[in-house]
Amino acid sequence: MSAPSRRRTSAAIALTAGITAGAALLLTACGPDDTTGAGPASPSVTTSGAAAGGGSGSGSGKNGDGGSVPTAGSGAKPASSTAPVLNGTGHNGLTVSDGSRYVVMNGTRVDFGTAVRDLAWSPDGRKAAFVDGDGDLAVSNPDGSGRVIVAKNPGNANWSHPTWQVRATDTQNGLPGTDNLFFAVRSADGVSRLYGVPATAHRGTPQPLGLNRESGEGIKPLPQTGNAWPSAAGKYGSAVYANSGTGEVYIRDDYLRQQGAALTSGSEPAMSPGQDQDVVFVRSVGGHDHLFLEHSTNSGPHVRDLTPNATTDYTEPAWSPDSRTIAARTPNGIVTLPADGSRSPVRVSGYLGLPAYRA
Repeated sequence: MSAPSRRRTSAAIALTAGITAGAALLLTACGPDDTTGAGPASPSVTTSGAAAGGGSGSGSGKNGDGGSVPTAGSGAKPASSTAPVLNGTGHNGLTVSDGSRYVVMNGTRVDFGTAVRDLAWSPDGRKAAFVDGDGDLAVSNPDGSGRVIVAKNPGNANWSHPTWQVRATDTQNGLPGTDNLFFAVRSADGVSRLYGVPATAHRGTPQPLGLNRESGEGIKPLPQTGNAWPSAAGKYGSAVYANSGTGEVYIRDDYLRQQGAALTSGSEPAMSPGQDQDVVFVRSVGGHDHLFLEHSTNSGPHVRDLTPNATTDYTEPAWSPDSRTIAARTPNGIVTLPADGSRSPVRVSGYLGLPAYRA
């Protein structure tokens, strides 16, 4: 059964409202793998890092192609230099990367030793994937050590937004397990395509990602260019992505056979790691970027505005590992909100950048 079919026939699972941050946390002395933490401490804020608003190099909801590579600074920079800095990343898996060498996590900043752009975590949280300071696709340990160049950028393209496609071996259907990285490649002439490479490769050769449509009469061929912002999740290895030409979000499935289809209009999609494969995405409404949730039911897809009263832009959404919470970027930092839309977004970090969750 295809991923779109599974999503249409899956039973709805009620999400429990929750906010990962709880209360605002100050910077602490705990490291990326510390689970006990130290008491609040006054932060030492570096002001020579990436420019405010420069972020991860990924575009807003108005730019589905990903944006340009930022200049790496000497430290992650908060939206405001006024101490104390709001940094609610303690003990909830939330991380923030901004194109500098520092990643905000566990209430502190971790030096990866190279620029970190578009950070994504493996489903088990043991590895980080990102585009490094040379524009290459890299994988490292959670503290930046053990960095391996999975694929070398030839130097005439902008690589962005890697995502892990991990699927267990299915002996019943004779399907091997997968451990791949999907990412977007924008060539020098501005054409964007999706590529894939094994996550365990060393200077491997990425291959164009197959984007075949679902079978059936009247179904239009899927666009092969203009695609960006891939997000893979779930036990079937499904992925979603956005197309700047059509302004739509698409789903890609290669479980039994590779096929895909358009879901809805929007950009910057993120697929839930949960069984329902809900999709959060960005759509412009009334002059602001809103967060929308697409949930498939037996009667068809249901799309809901999670931020109907938005007075700012919510972009670059990310799911928590339990699929209960969504983090997003705003011009003033990172917010979180329950995935069921039961509460308004709450600002949890003053740092600007791309939010991501580590399991």
